[in-house]
Formats: sequence, structure tokens, C-alpha cells
Amino acid sequence: MIKSVGQGISAAIEATRLRESGKTRSAAPAGSATASSTESASPAARMAAQGAPVDLDRIAAIKAAISSGNYPVDAAAIADRMLALDLPVAG
Repeated sequence: MIKSVGQGISAAIEATRLRESGKTRSAAPAGSATASSTESASPAARMAAQGAPVDLDRIAAIKAAISSGNYPVDAAAIADRMLALDLPVAG
């Protein structure tokens, strides 16, 4: 089943809250495996652990535009991209 835009945004906001609440917990002791693995992790691994950046102001602006009916939707462009994702490339 496809989630509505509101459900997807709510899930993203909740994930951000959970991630942020994890940052406020006390840090693991210096000798623990978690602390040492985080320090020696590659930059890519550290970025992945932080999760995707979420611009909550942008999300709120889009939600407000959708609610007021001022969010432009190009149905033809959406349909074209959906078909492009599902059709195999001929070659």
C-alpha cells in the first residue's frame, strides 16, 4: 500500500526525533566497543550512522502549501518518472 505524503513526512519527522534523542543520551565509556568503533569508522560510516539530513522548515513549508492548495503538481511528469522506474531498459 502506498503511504500518503503526510504519513511519509510524519515517519521522517519521527525518525529524526528518535535519532536526535539518541544523541542526547550519555556517551559510552571510552573503553567500550561503541566508542572505539565510532572513532575508527570511516567518514562514510559516520555519515551513514547520522542518517539523512532532514530540513524540518522545508517540510513544514511544503505541508502548509499542500494544505492551502498552493503546491503545484505536474501529473504528467510524475507519471513519466513512475513509468521510467518500472519499465526495463531496451538494449
